[in-house]
Amino acid sequence: LPEEWGAPLVVLYLLGLWALVHVSHRQLLSQPSAAGPRDFSAHHARVYLDNITAIGPRTVGSPENEVLAVNYLLEQIREIKRESTDAHKISVDIQRPTGSFSIDFLGGFTSYYANITNVVVKLEPRNGAEHAVLSNCHFDSVPNTPGASDDAVSCAVMLEILNKLSKSSEPLKHAVIFLFNGAEENILQASHGFITQHEWAKSIRAFINLEAAGVGGKELVFQTGPENPWLVQAYVVAAKHPFASVVAQEIFQSGIIPADTDFRIYRDFGNVPGIDLAFIENGYIYHTEYDTSDRILTDSIQRAGDNILAVLKYLATSDKLAKSSEYQHGNVVFFDVLGLFVLAYPARVGTIMNYITAAIAFLYLSKKVLQPKTRAVHNLKKFFTAFGLTLVGWVCTLVAVLIVAVFVSLIGRSLSWYCHFYVSVFLYGTAAAANLILVHTLAKKFFYKSMNEQYLGDIFFDASLMVWSVALAVITQMGLCSAFICMLWVSFPLLAKLMIQREFSQKGATMKFVMMYMLGMFIPYLYMMYLSWTVFEMFTPIMGRSGSEIPPDVVLAGFIVVITMILSSYFINFIYLVKSTNTTLIALTTVFVVTLILVCSGIFFPYSSDAANPKPKRVFLQHTSRRFHDLDGNVVKSDSGIWINGFDYNGISHITPHVPEINDTIRSPCDEQAPFCGLPWILPIHFMFRLVKNWYLPAPEFFPRSPIQFKVLSKELMSWNSVRLSFELSGPSHMSLYVRPHEGSVLSTWSLGDGTPVASFGGDYFVFYSRGLQAKPWHFWVELMVPEKHSDGIVSLAIAAHYFFGEDQKSLQLYALQEKFPNWTFSSGWSCTYDLFIF
Repeated sequence: LPEEWGAPLVVLYLLGLWALVHVSHRQLLSQPSAAGPRDFSAHHARVYLDNITAIGPRTVGSPENEVLAVNYLLEQIREIKRESTDAHKISVDIQRPTGSFSIDFLGGFTSYYANITNVVVKLEPRNGAEHAVLSNCHFDSVPNTPGASDDAVSCAVMLEILNKLSKSSEPLKHAVIFLFNGAEENILQASHGFITQHEWAKSIRAFINLEAAGVGGKELVFQTGPENPWLVQAYVVAAKHPFASVVAQEIFQSGIIPADTDFRIYRDFGNVPGIDLAFIENGYIYHTEYDTSDRILTDSIQRAGDNILAVLKYLATSDKLAKSSEYQHGNVVFFDVLGLFVLAYPARVGTIMNYITAAIAFLYLSKKVLQPKTRAVHNLKKFFTAFGLTLVGWVCTLVAVLIVAVFVSLIGRSLSWYCHFYVSVFLYGTAAAANLILVHTLAKKFFYKSMNEQYLGDIFFDASLMVWSVALAVITQMGLCSAFICMLWVSFPLLAKLMIQREFSQKGATMKFVMMYMLGMFIPYLYMMYLSWTVFEMFTPIMGRSGSEIPPDVVLAGFIVVITMILSSYFINFIYLVKSTNTTLIALTTVFVVTLILVCSGIFFPYSSDAANPKPKRVFLQHTSRRFHDLDGNVVKSDSGIWINGFDYNGISHITPHVPEINDTIRSPCDEQAPFCGLPWILPIHFMFRLVKNWYLPAPEFFPRSPIQFKVLSKELMSWNSVRLSFELSGPSHMSLYVRPHEGSVLSTWSLGDGTPVASFGGDYFVFYSRGLQAKPWHFWVELMVPEKHSDGIVSLAIAAHYFFGEDQKSLQLYALQEKFPNWTFSSGWSCTYDLFIF
């Protein structure tokens, strides 16, 4: 192959596929569904959305969440009920549950909630229904954000679906329960209160959970089941604009994304199967002040409404819903094709298909290598040499690119691509491609210098086929449904190879061979491009909120290398077919070097305050007052300051020039004797942050108008050297309780969760507390096995009280500091206290 068109042809091929994927992802397919009374109206839903977000931030326990948002929902539900037809009966209930549970999310912790709010609506036939499908959204938001996408838009969609279904003259077969839950951001508390305590929960046979990890775009089905293929089939049949991936499901459930949804609660505590959907586009402004209703396209609302209305209606009229437990037939492989339709089949069928495909590939390779018998040993040697070189090329590429990523991180230029994704492609993508080509060019020049190019091209194709066949067998054996990707990368290239076998030996058919070859690779390459787009769209924004422990450049560079390795799989043989790779290597190296120089110079600033497309840096500011008590209850140490956490790997290095008082002299101290370093974490995410990348700026003491009230109710000596301590605690709507047994003591049981204490990373115990309005003081007890001598006490308890709203939220000092922050930051601030007690 002549180099002057060989490399450009591959580039144009990949760019063409990328353009096709871009069009697919940007096409919202939001045409209204067929005319009829159940048509979803995005314009009506937008009115609901605008009115909910106009209330402002809706933090659990605030009047905005517990009163204003609830009253608005009830007002709209009453209006819908008045206009409903006689075919339906609508019941409304306000639930305010109290409960506790433990969860292994974020390393494990226990949650306690009191008097939080759920608005529950049941739409059923006039004569009632025994079974129901649940639709879930949450109307609360994280502090200091309007929460339009997360999750007001889903509640707006549900209101409009309720409106449309209630106006239908045709009754449903089963009930539809709409849960507007008021405490999801408090780590899934309201859904737990509903599914474990509400009387209607017993009738639920399936659910749809509506969530967000971004702002608008296409809603992705990223979790289903467990083990209910009929639910996926319901989505396949009913959804008008499908977007679903079992790959996303397995990535999410692996735990590498620091997030969770109500899906877990319904699955684990309700034993109910379901479908989890989330908006994933533009995660840069997720959980920030920019998450406003005007940023969510009407087309996105229309698309989501069409899909969810159709799926809910399908489930509410399905015979399978009543017997859902009888349809647990294992997992299912599912994925959409460019958003046009979904392919779904049982995982056990996929396993058979995968093994058959791998067996055919191994049979083809063995026949190819072992015949004729007289050259079997020679062929095996050449084949495994090519196989080894393929793996060595990938390893060398990965190591080289990761070295570049580590270097960029060490010089303080991490996240240079955060605002300009193309920078990551030019920096790490070109480095990966150049390294890969260089390894094989050197092998061709020095190791294969006298061998026939066509033979080399053929054997390296077979080596790539071997890699994918082994991967297919191994991943299938691991039980991962994502093995279907390997199946695509074995079956289609093998089929293409068999169809154009003769072209390998014919002269003068170069262009015909290349075109047929690329056509045969079209489906696996197109799908991998499509999947890569989705993965990068989800993961790139997450790098800006993943803490300061993991270098995001290393993570993204790793992703890019893996994608480069996959996409190069069946083009490695082209390196051996072209006459020279010099021009290609020079071009790639030039782009890499120029990009690296520009990155090192700091020209690519990571963050943006662009009004149309902001990509802010996230910073948490907590005006903290701390008091440390001894065994006699005396305050032995106290201080006050503003605790500052940058939520990404850069810490606040970019902010220091704007706020000089935040510098290396005020690093956060870690008190090793206190639980969680004596710092007021709202959640046990300490493992995601390095103390060298957060700061404690001295400030006047903060005096809340509603301080905590904490007292010991009793101390009881139980059997077997066990001591039970009972407490009463009252304070703001959000508090964190930390428990650290002293040396020799063991926390054996407590009144929380199921009674079994769950330790967090580091060995301390973390309890997350929240309440709604008019909650009673929190009573709890802990029981410890203690040694005979314990002069220094048996346990340390610390309480962090967080003031997320109202007069106590921000001090004058906190306001003044936030004013100094540049406009490309999102600084979420509140006040808190930390009190340590020893018993």
